[in-house]
Amino acid sequence: MAKKRDKLQIIYDILKAIHDKNNRIKPTHILYKSNLSHQMMETYLKELINKDFIVLNIDKNGKTYSLTQKGFDYLNKYKLISEFTDSFGLE
Repeated sequence: MAKKRDKLQIIYDILKAIHDKNNRIKPTHILYKSNLSHQMMETYLKELINKDFIVLNIDKNGKTYSLTQKGFDYLNKYKLISEFTDSFGLE
């Protein structure tokens, strides 16, 4: 059985989903890509907006989310830490 994701991994998954869609993604795509319930996704998105990792964009086509510089920095540092722990066999 797969190990349960921790909060940092879930945040990474959400930010990576936004990044991979050219930094502009609809909520439905975040839901599918991050594999969260709608309620959990909403909770994480609110926290990420409040902490300036992402911004909500609203236009005639609906809602989309984009990364801020802080969000890009988190992705880079998470990847660096993940590679570091993997290199020592620490998961």
